[in-house]
Amino acid sequence: MTSKFFSKVLESNAGITGFLLRLMVGPVFLSEGIQKFLRPDKIGAGRFEKMGFPDPETWATLVASFEIGCGFLLLVGFLTRFAAVPIFVIMAVAIATTKIPILLGRDLGIFQVRSLDAYGFWSMAHEMRTDWAMLLGSLVLILIGAGKWSVDRRLSRTSDSG
Repeated sequence: MTSKFFSKVLESNAGITGFLLRLMVGPVFLSEGIQKFLRPDKIGAGRFEKMGFPDPETWATLVASFEIGCGFLLLVGFLTRFAAVPIFVIMAVAIATTKIPILLGRDLGIFQVRSLDAYGFWSMAHEMRTDWAMLLGSLVLILIGAGKWSVDRRLSRTSDSG
């Protein structure tokens, strides 16, 4: 049963689409995760503190670790569907905690609105363009899998023949 489940998770007939999406989403998260450690004051714990997260060091470390690990897994196409789930969650939380306050023009609970020239729908739409692309990119990877040129595809073929 486990083998059939695992084979189904690895299986992908996405062709080049999965590969191209992995090349779009994976490096972004790998890079962002690394930068949270390289520039903690601006991108890591310092940013989480400004947003209003309790215990920002822990949250920044946790998010950065998932971004690095899952970004790498997406890039090589290993356990793609599983790796895309935390990325999807990270993006959903990012939109809820940083972009919804921009839409409202005020803090949302503990999450603080950034200082911007304008607030409302158009300001939020501009600020969340990358977040939206990463959210939908990760969702599509959950649905279609790794596609061509991936470890998942190779493992799927190996498990089918043996």
